[in-house]
Amino acid sequence: MVDTIIKKTSYPHTVKSIAEDLKILGVKEDSILLVHSSLSQMGWVNGGAMAVVEALMTVVDKEKGCLVMPSQTMDWSEPSKWDHPAVPQKWWEAIRETMPAFDKDKTPCLAMGVIADLFRTYPDVKRSSHPGVSFTAWGKHADYITVDHALNFGLGEESPLKKLYELDASVLAIGTDYDTSTAFHLGEYRAPNPPLQTEGTALMENGKRVWKIYTDIEMDEEQFLVIGKQMEKDRQVQIGIVGDAKSRLYSVREAVDRSEVYFTDFRRK
Repeated sequence: MVDTIIKKTSYPHTVKSIAEDLKILGVKEDSILLVHSSLSQMGWVNGGAMAVVEALMTVVDKEKGCLVMPSQTMDWSEPSKWDHPAVPQKWWEAIRETMPAFDKDKTPCLAMGVIADLFRTYPDVKRSSHPGVSFTAWGKHADYITVDHALNFGLGEESPLKKLYELDASVLAIGTDYDTSTAFHLGEYRAPNPPLQTEGTALMENGKRVWKIYTDIEMDEEQFLVIGKQMEKDRQVQIGIVGDAKSRLYSVREAVDRSEVYFTDFRRK
């Protein structure tokens, strides 16, 4: 795969060149960004994920702006619902009994990509405490964004997403499409009559590791591409190139409000 990336890259991307690409796209020193990223889409980057994190921290000023990334841990969930891949039913109880408790300082978020997983380890990066859908943050609002993340309805009104909405943050998607855009989930929660489900996870409670059951909605990311394309059609998205990756910059509020309207109509059908 690395050979293929090298062949497709005309010249090495660096901290400096990525920072310039981010500025051209519209990222500013006081930007508050919810960042989604795919390193493999960026071409050959000298320094890999570290170079991307350093570029983001070069452009966004720690005292004026804020960087936020999803640090979701889908493996810390009810095993009977796993399908990528599924595990045998005879394993389910053993998984519930032996899964390590979520630890915001240790638990990796590999499914979010190497950039997000590296970012969570940087000095002064804070992480919210939700065992399934945590967020990491660095900069001016990091403590505010990551504190008091409710267990039930983890991407709803008591989540970092709600705070990003209040702060008028932007989504920065580097090489990722709308189907991975976490901001649309808050609109799902706000639309009437969301389908509910129970979920499970391992966490620490009163100093003991427990298997905890909580309530959430059934999410429908398959609709996100439609919402995103509507935003593009209405010129609500800035599109550019970061490294070799098609990248997008758009308002969290716009994404959430559009999602709420879409899912309100979608559930009436």
